[in-house]
Amino acid sequence: MSHSILLPRTMEIGRDACQNLPAILDSLGIKKPLIITDDMMVKLGYVDNVQAILKDVNITADVFSDTVPEPTESSIEAGVSQVKAKDYDGLIALGGGSPIDSAKAISILGKFGGVIRDYKFPRQVNEAGLPIVAIPTTAGTGSEVTRFTIITDEANNEKLLCVGMGFMPVAAIIDYSLTISVPPRTTADTGIDAMTHAIEAYISPKRNAYSDQQALAALRLIGPNIQKAYHNGKDETAREAMMLGSTLAGIAFCNSSVALVHGMSRPIGAFFHVPHGLSNAMLLPTITEFGISSAPDRYADCARALGIAKHSETDDQANVSLVDYLKSLNNELQVPTLAQFGVQKADFDELINTMCEQAFASGSPNNNPRIPSLEEMIQLYTLLWNDNNAADGSPN
Repeated sequence: MSHSILLPRTMEIGRDACQNLPAILDSLGIKKPLIITDDMMVKLGYVDNVQAILKDVNITADVFSDTVPEPTESSIEAGVSQVKAKDYDGLIALGGGSPIDSAKAISILGKFGGVIRDYKFPRQVNEAGLPIVAIPTTAGTGSEVTRFTIITDEANNEKLLCVGMGFMPVAAIIDYSLTISVPPRTTADTGIDAMTHAIEAYISPKRNAYSDQQALAALRLIGPNIQKAYHNGKDETAREAMMLGSTLAGIAFCNSSVALVHGMSRPIGAFFHVPHGLSNAMLLPTITEFGISSAPDRYADCARALGIAKHSETDDQANVSLVDYLKSLNNELQVPTLAQFGVQKADFDELINTMCEQAFASGSPNNNPRIPSLEEMIQLYTLLWNDNNAADGSPN
């Protein structure tokens, strides 16, 4: 069986890779780009730096900086209007996953119109919007190398997964020096997000030989370095490893899939405004424990790639180490429970059935080795409420 592999046309990887932005734009024929970013990138001076690089080659780039964390349809409306009103020939997406996801949606809506729900999965959006050059500033989402975007429909409190070649950036600049100033909380959340991408890509039934190798390579980079980057953001070796690991994990799940963690994570973000990487981190230990019995060899491979199990150990031994590691990692990286995050129990109980409906509707739970019943998903969500590191956490 053959598999179609989708990647950006160009990837520039390494410290100071941003300096090659003009050459990339030239190769793509982009002469009037719009920078899609957020206010923090402006305040930190990253936007000024990009504009200065472009000014050296006589390119003036306008800026849309009103994207928000966990982007919504209303948060991108002004960007869509700006694209429709002016003759931009490309977008530069600068920031974490949210600006990049926003740019993907703006690229398509700005060119073809409609509302984001029109492009919701299972529709395959293969139309070419405005070409995107993605410059990630966090090591986590992998959005710079994926054909996905997630935008919240506020009217229905639903995170809409949109899929297709039209959302794949044509170029990605992977410059780890942009992550050195990222604070510990964001480093932890995005790092566990990348780890989740790699694990889910590897255990998904949609996996293939290519995605397997990207996933394992990502885990080999992330495992020894996530704690180092969290505790010492100036550790450039750890930052470089996490950045490359994030990109490889993005390539892996783009060409395989995500699974139950992501399916259950999106409704948590939509209803309770938990950052995506953080909600993944809350779920990962319990969902891993739940799924191991249906793919013990696959999860054991992940444990070995992370460096927490020896190749001489049995799969069962490796999987015990994996679950213990994920729980202890959450403790070390101070991942809160939903209660600690501030979610009210009454609100949670009222919405749990709707969250299950949205999770199943996304299709991601069907990519899990063990697909939960409705009753099992309710139990998994309920376990998450009190203690996401409980030793006896998962349904058997």
